[in-house]
Amino acid sequence: MEQHGLISTLVAAIVLAFVFGFIAQRLRLSPIVGYLIAGVAVGPHTPGFIGDTNFALQLSEIGVILLMFGVGLKISVEDIWSVRWVAVPGSVIQMLLATLMGVGAGMAMGMPLAEAVVLGISLSIASTIVFMRALEDRRLLKTEEGRIGISWLLVEDLVIVLAIVVLPALVTAMAARVAEVSPMVVLGALAVTFAKIALFVALMLVIGARFFPWLIVRIAHAKSRELLSLGTLALALGVAWAAYFWFGASFALGAFLGGLALNGSKFSHKVAEDSLPLRDTFAVIFFVAVGMLFDPGVLLRQPIEVAAIVLVIIVGKAVLGYIPMRMLGQSKESSLLIALGTAQIGEFSFVLAGLGVQLGVMAMETYNLILAGSIISIALNPFLLRFAPHIAPKPEPKTEPAPASA
Repeated sequence: MEQHGLISTLVAAIVLAFVFGFIAQRLRLSPIVGYLIAGVAVGPHTPGFIGDTNFALQLSEIGVILLMFGVGLKISVEDIWSVRWVAVPGSVIQMLLATLMGVGAGMAMGMPLAEAVVLGISLSIASTIVFMRALEDRRLLKTEEGRIGISWLLVEDLVIVLAIVVLPALVTAMAARVAEVSPMVVLGALAVTFAKIALFVALMLVIGARFFPWLIVRIAHAKSRELLSLGTLALALGVAWAAYFWFGASFALGAFLGGLALNGSKFSHKVAEDSLPLRDTFAVIFFVAVGMLFDPGVLLRQPIEVAAIVLVIIVGKAVLGYIPMRMLGQSKESSLLIALGTAQIGEFSFVLAGLGVQLGVMAMETYNLILAGSIISIALNPFLLRFAPHIAPKPEPKTEPAPASA
């Protein structure tokens, strides 16, 4: 069976996700709850078939890539730039205060400072795939709230990339209590990371914005639906891979910028439509992978600690998202949507917490607490968003079809 581990895991994930997702839908619950339960069922902490968690996590990363590529196809640079004075300060304030709240909770549980810091940062990062799906379900991607939400997540993505670069040095300094890690080393690492990401952004927006639309048009002229779909997938995955391995950025940021560079092409709508089934499938696998990581036993071993983590994620982050939005002059409806939408944690929290485990400053039980907080907050998020006032999507301006060019 080991030689077919990938196929077995994929089959189990999709079949059980369908079964439990359908049951959840019939019970008037979010299908996400069913996907998470499916992951727990095939995870290593429950009896029966055990899927390969590593395979599932890598497949779920493809879901994040395709999702962000699709978002980039729908949102223009002007859309993001127009909300920079809200999204940037709002997301930074929420992350900083949520980190401090998480650090306080960790130290109250008796954790060392280094472990508490990793915990705090992990709790401050919202799941891209969860919030994006919520915005898409409400048809709000192209509204003011959607633009703020997307920009909010992009700022978090950039901050977490920098945190992953700097964290090893900071953790070493705090854990070993040594002074060998000078501020210049940290600043140098930050400067290099900023420079590489800035170079990648420039390449995407200057060169990619010209080359990618031209390439897609050439592929479309071949009049092969398969080639167009394959070219789209190759573009999304290729740009994400280049961003990660050559420029030190995240897969999600690279895929988003690839979609952004293609935005405005006359085939961008067709590309987004064709990639939708694939995006939905891999998004489901993401939730299954989260469920596979979860050890239900932590709920019995540390119920008070789990409750404290969930409280920080849901109540703390919601309050810390709502207040900055209101201070920045946003409406109650928009503020509540952003606050509740970011009151969860996901994929990047696992990456950061996993790094903490690798560095030897985070115990596996703390890692399990983060997973418990993630799965509970993701499961509850659709219910929380029901408390957000309905925001009617503004109708897009009708445009007459352009005359066919020769």
